Amino acid sequence: MKINTRVFGEIDIEETKIIHFPGGIIGFPDMTDFALIHDSEKKSVCAVRWLQSMQEPNFAMPVVDPLAVVPDYNPEVEDELLKPIHITDPESVLVLVTLTVPKDITKMTINLQAPLVINADEKKACQIIVDTDKYPVRFPIYDIIEKMKKEGK
Repeated sequence: MKINTRVFGEIDIEETKIIHFPGGIIGFPDMTDFALIHDSEKKSVCAVRWLQSMQEPNFAMPVVDPLAVVPDYNPEVEDELLKPIHITDPESVLVLVTLTVPKDITKMTINLQAPLVINADEKKACQIIVDTDKYPVRFPIYDIIEKMKKEGK
């Protein structure tokens, strides 16, 4: 399937790579099908990927692995919230968080309170709200990334 994206231009996405969010994502309940895209030429400390909507080619969210910048990230999630995506093997779970990059990149943040949980085996996913003050909606990561770069990570 070919799609013309805002970030990558025209790309070809295999049907088997499409991730289905049965309930959509927060703020966009009608967007249910996405592809996870990354720029294989760009190497970075905190590898940014894009969650590209298949329904709206101009909509793509930058996402990252939270463990890359918050190694002890481990939110408690009620099993009931994960039922729609049929997780049977914890090894098949991919957790990502959205990244916000304002004009002043030193104010870059990730949203630790609304992770995206993906069942990689079944290509089903959901976005959940973590009910705790431990993980903020705007967790600053610029200084963490800069430190990791200096350390060669």
